[in-house]
Amino acid sequence: MTKADLVDKIHAKAGLGTKAATEQFLDAAISVLSETIANGEQVSFTGFGSFKVVERSERKGRNPRTGEECLIPASRVVKFTPGKALKEAVK
Repeated sequence: MTKADLVDKIHAKAGLGTKAATEQFLDAAISVLSETIANGEQVSFTGFGSFKVVERSERKGRNPRTGEECLIPASRVVKFTPGKALKEAVK
């Protein structure tokens, strides 16, 4: 699903005026979510799931092309944990 498809589906379900208004709403929601997650806060949607930032420690890796070992630096990544309702819907 692309962003345009998502805007169309949200517009059909919610009827937020025009598609342009729906796209502005979606852009604003994504922006707020991105800022919140980037600040290290957890974002939870009951029944859907939650997004949180986790720390990955430094670890050894291997270059698949040469087989040479290398060190992968520590990093922060976003982790999504699905909620119960989403898990049931996927089954």
